[in-house]
Amino acid sequence: MAGRIEDYALIGDMQTAALVCRDGTADWLCLPRFDSHAVFAGLLGTEEHGFWRLGPAHEEGAEPPAAGRRRYRGDSLILESEWDTDRGTVRVTDFMPPRDGAPQLIRIVEGLSGRVPMRSTLRMRFSYGRIVPWVHKVDGRTVAVAGPDSVWLDSPTETYGEDLTTYSDFTVAQGDRIAFTISWQPSHHQPPALPDPEGALEATAEFWQEWVAHCTYHGPYREAVVRSLITLKALTYAPTGGIVAAPTTSLPEEIGGVRNWDYRYTWLRDAAITLSSLLRTGYREEARAWREWLLRAVAGDPENLQIMYGIAGERELGEAELDWLPGYEGSVPVRVGNGAAHQLQLDVYGEVTEALHLAHMTGLSRSDYASLLQLKLIRYLEEHWDQPDEGIWEVRGPRRHFVHSKVMAWVAVDRTIKLIESGDADGPLERWRELRDDIHRDVCEKGYDKERNTFTQSYGSKELDASLLLIPQMGFLPPDDKRVIGTIEAIQRELSTEDGFVLRYPTAGEDAGVDGLEGDEGAFLACSFWLADDLAMIGRVDEARRLFEKLLALRNDLGLLAEEWDPRLQRQVGNFPQAFSHVPLIDTALRLTASGAYGG
Repeated sequence: MAGRIEDYALIGDMQTAALVCRDGTADWLCLPRFDSHAVFAGLLGTEEHGFWRLGPAHEEGAEPPAAGRRRYRGDSLILESEWDTDRGTVRVTDFMPPRDGAPQLIRIVEGLSGRVPMRSTLRMRFSYGRIVPWVHKVDGRTVAVAGPDSVWLDSPTETYGEDLTTYSDFTVAQGDRIAFTISWQPSHHQPPALPDPEGALEATAEFWQEWVAHCTYHGPYREAVVRSLITLKALTYAPTGGIVAAPTTSLPEEIGGVRNWDYRYTWLRDAAITLSSLLRTGYREEARAWREWLLRAVAGDPENLQIMYGIAGERELGEAELDWLPGYEGSVPVRVGNGAAHQLQLDVYGEVTEALHLAHMTGLSRSDYASLLQLKLIRYLEEHWDQPDEGIWEVRGPRRHFVHSKVMAWVAVDRTIKLIESGDADGPLERWRELRDDIHRDVCEKGYDKERNTFTQSYGSKELDASLLLIPQMGFLPPDDKRVIGTIEAIQRELSTEDGFVLRYPTAGEDAGVDGLEGDEGAFLACSFWLADDLAMIGRVDEARRLFEKLLALRNDLGLLAEEWDPRLQRQVGNFPQAFSHVPLIDTALRLTASGAYGG
């Protein structure tokens, strides 16, 4: 049975990622890319759907022991898990080296004291647990083959097969270091080169040390910020610069519910805000790579901007259900692909334009095509900003005039006007200034409830929406505007849980079913960080700091966050780890640091 979501650690190589539980079980791994079929899909099913456990041997039928301690080695993605047993202490180091060849997952067992009996249990199942591969030996190496895929296991220990599973039983003494490596290779290619685990470990440590050294943030929340930055880097697909929203699919927003989505794609919104956080902390190379990815993905068809693309810019992300998987803790359906790809979400024009604007303002070299793309996006918005859309939350109910979408349309026009005013682009400046004023007036007249002194989720609605918290952050209105303060206070009253965390929007009430889905969901962590940000902006900095530090306390022991927090079950829910949670953590930390609002 899979662990709790927060029981998992992330390791990755900037092309794919694995999740490793406290008991030493890798329950999720897609090869060779984030969006490839899973080789280990036990996270969404049972052990029959693939896993790799490496830890102290235990009695048959007993629960495998959890590591007593685990940590990342310094500022890296190298995971160290330690077990204390009655026979001694052992450490397992798990990592995926940034690759220049075959993708590898390397696990090094180290004896710290005594003599500890160990077991490796490797059950490879291709195509999300559906296909049992042919496992055999080639020149002393173990290889699993099915269709186009092959996975090679290399280790100095003896292996044997039983019940369609590959085992290795061995004992590790103090000072011993025994390595296991699995490598993926197309099945029609020659075998991958023999691994060098110790050399790969050293190179991986050097990679992360060098990358983290570029971070320009040195404030009181540095540990949390750096861990979030490392996580965002891990979610970047290095060959193209695309950034996935999360490395998983179908981890539920409600345990046992149907709100289960595939997040292994590049949402323009999520990637744009990730880019802004990276730029604010010194990472311009990632910004350049993402801008190039964007220009390739949108090339030739900017008028039909999708809200998300594949990590190499693919447009077709057809959604399907994997009915052979029982889902995480019974949460079905398990989905791959994402049918929301072709929704109309006008806010993405604003997020993309804001990211391009920030890249320009922070000195990223000028791109004429990026400027041309920005102008084309505004020409599209000029004709379509007043249409209803599906909004930031990808509702699968009727389209509406979402206030946040209109605000972000205003942002797109505003930032493009600034580009023209700087002399770096040409456009109808006066006409677009009038357009900016028209959008602003429309939102303030139709999206604002004067009686309650708050903006609303959509035109004519009485419901609230946490995305309204972005109004002051985007500069649509100043923080001291009474309408901004009223909206913040209304969201605190109507969308906050007892712990002070924030829901995205009501899933019951006058607009029940706005998202077209059954069930409920947890408090949305990004929205909760937005509230802390807003509180700091309106001068309630102590309150902002308290909320921020409560949010930090929700991270797991390794500093990772999923998409949401279930206040009833007191556990993380949703895909994990989630870029859309780690980005606002960074942004709020920067704001609180600038305001001096931190403890200690």
